Amino acid sequence: MFKAASRRERRIRAIILAATVAGGVGGATAAHALDPLGLYVGAGVGVSTVRSDNDFGSALPGTSQDRHTAWKVMVGARPLSVLGAEFDYIDFGHASNADPYTYGSATYGVGGVHTHPRASALFAVGYLPLPLPLVDVYGKLGLARLDTTIDGTASAQVCPASGMLPVCPPGGGSIHDSRSGTDFAYGAGVQMRMLGVAFRAEYERIASSYGDPDVFSLSVLWNF
Repeated sequence: MFKAASRRERRIRAIILAATVAGGVGGATAAHALDPLGLYVGAGVGVSTVRSDNDFGSALPGTSQDRHTAWKVMVGARPLSVLGAEFDYIDFGHASNADPYTYGSATYGVGGVHTHPRASALFAVGYLPLPLPLVDVYGKLGLARLDTTIDGTASAQVCPASGMLPVCPPGGGSIHDSRSGTDFAYGAGVQMRMLGVAFRAEYERIASSYGDPDVFSLSVLWNF
């Protein structure tokens, strides 16, 4: 009698233990699905618009705008469901332009001008509290260190014959310029998370006095 009761008790305890373990595993799986990425790294590629509205040194002013392939890498942390931080390195690509421009009374033709902006950016990332466990919509605000180099050649196409000012600047030559500065950066995007991996589509832009490079990119992120 006591042995039978003891067996029944052991059986009941085993069932309770199995149910508790199964519930814990199920709860952990659900929590993992709902949990933020935590610490993560990522990489992506995209299309950039490179704008250069600085001058090419004191004698060769000009502007350019072109689209190019860009790439980026990132590392970030999301300790809260609505707030995180992220560091990005963005290479906007080598854009080129050959539009003529004027300087005084002279018209210049620019050939093979290549603009190459790169940025290191630190962002605060805010996530909307949406009732979607696997989808995030977010915005980014921060500061970026933008380094831009410009290389190319220029030659005078039309130069006034008179000796009156403004005189025609030198007939051309190589162009090389580089500018650096810390600027305001911002962006927004959407991502889908699944089993520790996230797929992200986002837009980022840097508000620089030398041109505002931007990029639309697709990225993959991994948590660790």
